[in-house]
Amino acid sequence: MRLFTPHALAVLQRFNDAHPWSHNAHYHPWLMRRLPRRFDRALDVGCGAGDLARLLATRATQVHGIDSDERIIGEARESTDPGLPVAFAVADALSYDEGAPYDVITCVAVLHHLPLTEALTRLRQQLAPGGTLLIVGVAQEDTGVQRLLGLVSVPLNLINGWVRNRGRRVAERPVAMTAVTRPPDVPYTELVREVRRVLPGARLRRRLFWRYTLVWKKMRGDVDPVRL
Repeated sequence: MRLFTPHALAVLQRFNDAHPWSHNAHYHPWLMRRLPRRFDRALDVGCGAGDLARLLATRATQVHGIDSDERIIGEARESTDPGLPVAFAVADALSYDEGAPYDVITCVAVLHHLPLTEALTRLRQQLAPGGTLLIVGVAQEDTGVQRLLGLVSVPLNLINGWVRNRGRRVAERPVAMTAVTRPPDVPYTELVREVRRVLPGARLRRRLFWRYTLVWKKMRGDVDPVRL
């Protein structure tokens, strides 16, 4: 069943284009609240323009931000204070291995661009014992509860866009997204099953604005049982 007509969707899109805001950056405070006040090495996978990497650098000894987009990594470097302990690199998330293991790994709106099992396994391998993996992701809505959250997000998205841009000139408005995106192709229930297999004990929660969150802490002495 289609909830919105093509005309209504076009109207919503025009409003969103005129009142942009980042659904991913909205969850940065949530991410930071789940991390210790100080930690050693951190990796931000799919770092984009580097906003989250710079936040991590206020607590970390060293932060590595990686992205496959050379242009956006250039923007991240230009926007970062040389005094911050952040290094940006154009790299593939599945093969990057500089600085591992990491005490903190973050991954925001990136996992659906990667092969799920391989990516989860790689992130697990790169995490140090006692470390924390934090993921904010997108997945296909495949239950009534998820679709309801998506429906509720529509008016809240409009309100957020209006409030965040109120009184700002067009040139001052925030950037909604900094990289090319694609729709997720893995249903949420399938993602949950695979996460529980690869990351036993992970805490997943469906969120507003078409996102889910994942928190996993690697136990000391943890041995990876997964074989690809």
